[in-house]
Amino acid sequence: MSAAENSPEVAVAETGGLTSAAPVDVEVLRDEIQKTYTKVSTRPEEEFIFPTGRSWAEELDYPRALLDRVPEQSVEGFAGVANHFKLGQIEPGERVLDLGCGAGTDLLIAAQMTGPSGEAIGIDMTRAMVDRAEESAAEMGLANVEVHEGMIERIPVADESVDVVISNGVIDLIPDKDAVFSEIWRVLRGNGRLQIADVTIRRPVSEEGRRNIDLWTG
Repeated sequence: MSAAENSPEVAVAETGGLTSAAPVDVEVLRDEIQKTYTKVSTRPEEEFIFPTGRSWAEELDYPRALLDRVPEQSVEGFAGVANHFKLGQIEPGERVLDLGCGAGTDLLIAAQMTGPSGEAIGIDMTRAMVDRAEESAAEMGLANVEVHEGMIERIPVADESVDVVISNGVIDLIPDKDAVFSEIWRVLRGNGRLQIADVTIRRPVSEEGRRNIDLWTG
């Protein structure tokens, strides 16, 4: 086996003829992300380097009436970065896809907005988060919710089958962002829309910083 064949997987993004590889082992990064967010799900009372929980969702001005219906086991695991619902109302009957749904706060709010004639689909790679989201959907009696364990770089949804894609503080964790946006483009219907909240940077990150797994996971 050659050295190249035995090298760690890295994420490669090609844009405008340029190729760049994230200087991290993708499998190690995924493992660390799963560890971090499993802890958010199972030990939400601990302190993290990012804000979490009900008080944070309220500070972000989440719709109180809908938030109050979401079981505490989901809300206490909320780790979003902003309120993407302010970008547009989810309409009754729409099919909504939540990328990186976590414990389900955004997913279950979207499910309430779209109603029984619509559907809310969540995807998350952390099993503990998926379990929380499924349990909360069952507790709320929501038959229009579907949760998958998987990667958002490979969305398990048919082409042109989604009206709205939402995501909150997740895409920044993925090295291969081109793959994510390619999948979003694939699953959205012609008149579909993307409503995301995420972390961006305004200045270059040093090579040392780009190799720091803790900066990726936090």
